Amino acid sequence: MSAPTLVILAAGMASRYGSQKQTEGFGPNGETIMDYSIYDAISAGFGKVVFIIREDFSEAFKANFEPKLNGKIITHYVYQSIDKYTAGKNVNPERTKPWGTAHAVLCTQGVVNEPFAVINADDYYGAEAFKQAYDFLTKDCNNRTYCILGYELSNTLSENGTVSRGVCSIDSNNVLTQINERTKIYRKDGQIVFEEEGIETPLAEDTRVSMNFMCFAPNFIDLCAQEFDAFLLEQGQALKSEFYIPYVTGQFTKLGLGDVKVIPTNAKWFGVTYKEDAPIVKSNIDALVENKTYPKNLWK
Repeated sequence: MSAPTLVILAAGMASRYGSQKQTEGFGPNGETIMDYSIYDAISAGFGKVVFIIREDFSEAFKANFEPKLNGKIITHYVYQSIDKYTAGKNVNPERTKPWGTAHAVLCTQGVVNEPFAVINADDYYGAEAFKQAYDFLTKDCNNRTYCILGYELSNTLSENGTVSRGVCSIDSNNVLTQINERTKIYRKDGQIVFEEEGIETPLAEDTRVSMNFMCFAPNFIDLCAQEFDAFLLEQGQALKSEFYIPYVTGQFTKLGLGDVKVIPTNAKWFGVTYKEDAPIVKSNIDALVENKTYPKNLWK
């Protein structure tokens, strides 16, 4: 059995952040958050990393990563663009916004043919989570069994604005029963709430949420293709609708195709949504280097 692959979502436009946070340096030697995720993935046993990026910054992106990763892990680059998988479909010609994370995964079709994990480029997930993902991908993952690494909601908020999270509902066996993408979660008057159409609904502090760290068999990519066609029929004319991984994961269970386990993780998470998050990320990484979780120069 081949080693699992790590797929990194790095094609986002970072509109709330204001610059390319995916390649911003936070470590002592300019290491990106991705560097630490890849380091943890290699340590856990992953054999390949697939970067999903925009072609317009591919040259600079490769120049950053290839010298560091050469000989350490197999690398592959996939380009997400708005025209991919839309030929002959009824789409709005004025749309400029990317189609979303599940469309990004669809763009790996033909490149990823083994069990794989998906993560965001701008989130730090913690070494323990990569070990948990590797164990699942090599022991339990199959065409009818996927998983989500479930983080505690209270540990995933930003002090600087709202966040989007895939909120998981689970049964007594930690099997996913429903996942809902909540795009506006924040803390108000000491309580966590999500807002939808102007209505605020409370969420428990220990709610398990997806931080887009998920593990799939390669048939998930085929499901993304199937569901994307249906999505375009319904929302192809919209300018801002997005085709999310949590939605396709929910369809997997809704259609009776299999189960999605929610694996609770106590791994430390932090990430950058807003510019104001950057100093917090840097101080967290400094602390991890200081306590020798990571070497000062990650790739030497």
